[in-house]
Amino acid sequence: MAALGRPRRSCLAVPGSSVKMLDKAQGLPADQVFLDLEDAVAPLAKPGARKNVVAALNDGDWAGKTRVVRVNDLTTQWTYRDVIEVVEGAGENLDCIMLPKVQSAGQIEWLDLTLTQIEKTIGLPVGKIGIEAQIENAAGLVNVDAIATASQRVETIIFGPADFMASINMKSLVVGGLIPDYPGDPYHYILMRILMAARMHDLQAIDGPFLQIRDVDAFREVAKRSAALGFDGKWVLHPGQIDAANDVYSPAQEDYDHAELILDAYDYYTSEAGGKLGAVMLGNEMIDEASRKMALVISAKGRAAGMLRTTTFTPPA
Repeated sequence: MAALGRPRRSCLAVPGSSVKMLDKAQGLPADQVFLDLEDAVAPLAKPGARKNVVAALNDGDWAGKTRVVRVNDLTTQWTYRDVIEVVEGAGENLDCIMLPKVQSAGQIEWLDLTLTQIEKTIGLPVGKIGIEAQIENAAGLVNVDAIATASQRVETIIFGPADFMASINMKSLVVGGLIPDYPGDPYHYILMRILMAARMHDLQAIDGPFLQIRDVDAFREVAKRSAALGFDGKWVLHPGQIDAANDVYSPAQEDYDHAELILDAYDYYTSEAGGKLGAVMLGNEMIDEASRKMALVISAKGRAAGMLRTTTFTPPA
């Protein structure tokens, strides 16, 4: 798991224009909730949505959730007001700003400088508010490494499939789903490219939404693909998708238990008491330093998910 401490297995999108949905989201078991001022809000409703978001952040109970606001992208006239009003109004209760349709490092640098000015003005610690960068077109993907390193505030790289599909003229209207005429996963390269940039710089990688919100089985199958690659989580657009995301991006209990056993066994056998061994057998499996590194990934995911182990390691008599 990425080194940053805020888990994001399930990232729930909530329209900032809907007070009812902002209230409901507080009681749902999502790891992250992002209050949306962009695509989910009509242009004429954006000023009112900002006020709703500020009120929800300040007055709501978001315990246990990462609190994020997605502002409008920098090609619009709304972005600067989004950032100023939300951060000045609710910066104490905000973890990250999500910037959509990021195309260059300069856009992240703009947001970083703006956040720094606001934090200094209102007395927040500089750097308190993180940045999530959403990759939604070819330019963003080509520049993803520069985007990932444009600011120390960047915590997460996110795939935005709908706009990305449109930007490259992909022949499909099923957002996030497989294309029957394509013999494979059409998003594999995009996901892997985002994942490499994220892991290179110790950031989290998040898969985008699946819009067929009532087909939870299909959501689960799509989510399994990015989870298998190593993604940390996925957007959810409906409460019915949350449990599936939390399950898919957490280790299986058997894998979590096995990872913890590997760590305990390796720690013992490399110690003085265990014989200072570098490669040993754990049951029918040989484990070594590489095994330990792999086990650390699974154990970190399990611990972040609040899993409890059901087995213990007992040193040989």
